[in-house]
Amino acid sequence: MSVLFVALPLALALGAAGMIACVYCIRGGQYDDLETPAVRILIDDRDTRPQPAKAAESDLDRRGSADPDG
Repeated sequence: MSVLFVALPLALALGAAGMIACVYCIRGGQYDDLETPAVRILIDDRDTRPQPAKAAESDLDRRGSADPDG
């Protein structure tokens, strides 16, 4: 029975701390944008590699002319 004198205030304090943390996060804007983080993984990054056309042009420069006759 004496455990209740410790457990009950401890449970109430933890519950109050949870409520305060929840209100703090909501007021801070933590839950404003719920969709962007979920689809961020699907958004393509910018490609920093050279484009294939540039690679093809450099191959043609090494071989000579792009004209087959020439």
